[in-house]
Amino acid sequence: MSLESVKTHFKQWNRENDVMAFETSSATVEQAAETIGVSPARIAKTLSFRDEGDHAMLIVAAGDAKIDNKKFWHTFGFKARMLSPDEVLEQTGHEIGGCLSFRIGS
Repeated sequence: MSLESVKTHFKQWNRENDVMAFETSSATVEQAAETIGVSPARIAKTLSFRDEGDHAMLIVAAGDAKIDNKKFWHTFGFKARMLSPDEVLEQTGHEIGGCLSFRIGS
């Protein structure tokens, strides 16, 4: 999803000006948190997993959250296996790392 497509999507709620772009890297939770001046817990990260076949799923979690393998298995019925960077690009069309930032609630 490009920056412009995100702005277009948010325009329906008159929030397109809340989307922020930065010159510094936001490839990791720590870098993103430092860039926008918040704690890592305030960053939403997307984790990509694959099942036993060719299906992928995305989980959005707090930046400081960890995946509990036992709970993952109990909830989804398969072992938590993250996609490789190449699989992420193939399945989503986007490279890993980086983020889009926007204000919520203002």
